[in-house]
Amino acid sequence: MTDFSITAVGISGSYPGPASSASCYVVSARDGERTTNIVLDLGSGALGPLQTVLNHTQIDAVFLSHLHPDHCLDVTGLYVLRTYDPKFFFEESPLPQLPVYGPAGSEARLQSAHHTPAGLAAGTGKGADDSTLDSAFEFKDLTPGSRHTVGPLTVVSHLVDHPVETYALRIEHANGTVLTYSGDSDACDGLVDAARDADLFVCEAAFEEGRDNVRGIHLTGKRAGEVARTAGVKRLMLTHIPPWTSEDKVRTEATESFGHTPELASPLTTYTVP
Repeated sequence: MTDFSITAVGISGSYPGPASSASCYVVSARDGERTTNIVLDLGSGALGPLQTVLNHTQIDAVFLSHLHPDHCLDVTGLYVLRTYDPKFFFEESPLPQLPVYGPAGSEARLQSAHHTPAGLAAGTGKGADDSTLDSAFEFKDLTPGSRHTVGPLTVVSHLVDHPVETYALRIEHANGTVLTYSGDSDACDGLVDAARDADLFVCEAAFEEGRDNVRGIHLTGKRAGEVARTAGVKRLMLTHIPPWTSEDKVRTEATESFGHTPELASPLTTYTVP
């Protein structure tokens, strides 16, 4: 039996909370003797706990749902780790480029976040040139409906409803099992399509009914449950719940609309799919 799992590294919505970093997940699939590891999002604060889950040399690809800091900012730290770790920095053969899939503009966005011009620096300015990230990463664009295969996994991107270009990621195992990660989204057809008949739907629920009335940004527990029910999801897991949002409230909302009690993602916990 081929193993297929997701480890919740960081689950806090919008910013790192006191008990968890922002969004980050590791999807792992064993095929024979080889394990494929895909990182979904690498938000603010996530690189620290990620290192307790796996070594960065074991990452086969990174997929970024969108370019808000709570989903992508720690890619800059991963660049530092893969570039300056003395085990590799002083070797003639550096680590190969790591594929990073994200919306168009990901490279420029993260390069801008990492690189700072010298300005009025009093030093010699003879440090390494870090004005580009392509020594560590190979950036590839996600587009609506794009399919990217990594080991036994195929990742299909679905454009969803958020203020910036954002993709829900449908991860199809070669054995037919399906895991869907919502990224950030309000209810929309793209999210339903991404989650259709999924064995596990890891879905954000950042908003509370009656408090957060703005649309086109995040789901409430009620709307997350409605999407899951419409899509025929077998198992629902709620995540991306900010510290100011009640886990109990969004879980109750989702239970009523989904018809089953969803799980709540817990940091540094591994869940088997299905």
